[in-house]
Amino acid sequence: MNNLRRLDINLLLTLDVLLSEHNVTRAAQRLNLSQPSVSVHLAKLRDIFGDPLLLPGPRGMRPTARADELREPLRQALEALERAVSPASPFNPAEARQTWNVMASDYGETTIVLPALAGLRSSAPDTRLAVFDLVPSQIARQAEQGAIDLAFHTSEDAPLGLRRRALFTEQYVLVGRAGHPQLKKRPTLEQFCELDHVIVSRDGGAFQGATDQVLSAVGMTRRVVLSVPHFLFVRSVVESTDMVAMLPSRLVGDAGALEVVEPPLDVPGYEMSMLWPERVHRDPAHQWLREFIVSAL
Repeated sequence: MNNLRRLDINLLLTLDVLLSEHNVTRAAQRLNLSQPSVSVHLAKLRDIFGDPLLLPGPRGMRPTARADELREPLRQALEALERAVSPASPFNPAEARQTWNVMASDYGETTIVLPALAGLRSSAPDTRLAVFDLVPSQIARQAEQGAIDLAFHTSEDAPLGLRRRALFTEQYVLVGRAGHPQLKKRPTLEQFCELDHVIVSRDGGAFQGATDQVLSAVGMTRRVVLSVPHFLFVRSVVESTDMVAMLPSRLVGDAGALEVVEPPLDVPGYEMSMLWPERVHRDPAHQWLREFIVSAL
């Protein structure tokens, strides 16, 4: 380490060229330096390495045994340094072999990951995608530690300190099974409250949500009879029972076996965002993935 502190990159570059040319004049020409400057560099190098490095010979200069030992390690070190400081090469998805890790709820999987999946497989066929269950309290730590590359979460609850890009705004609709007798037309607020509701509780066990906050403001309550942790299970429940649910509209998609009506109250929607840490903000591969997801939506 003491020797490294005495070196600078210019001395190493000079030594590399001298070991190639075996001639101070030609080395000076390649380095665009004066011959005296190269001679001064050589003198410093001899002092640092405690070896003459290059000795006068019948046809220029000849390297010492120490210089021969330095030649290949020095060349490899300079090439590695050149790669490290060179601008990042453009990302080519057709040749990429990345494994991307994203964090999403089942809602995010359905509305964001799924629409992008076919195109991702086509554009970057040798890449892999791992989806981790969304745990909001762990987003920031996992992102900063490199455990995940992206997270999909509501903008309102997104942790501070992460880059963010809004993807879309979501609204709620009232959903029940096809042919549900109480959903043949838009129910009144009183009829809405009398229905059996299923609700999504990410933390488990809660029987109140955004809809109940709106109802509470007007002095009303609804019958919430089932609380589950996943949106997709809610869809299965309402398709096969007389329970109803307030679901994000993008999750309904092709209604098929569902009856979808406008709810009799205005429940605020939310904005979905894509989140990522500063450490990968300028990475070409990560930039490509972010833009691809936006275009897929």
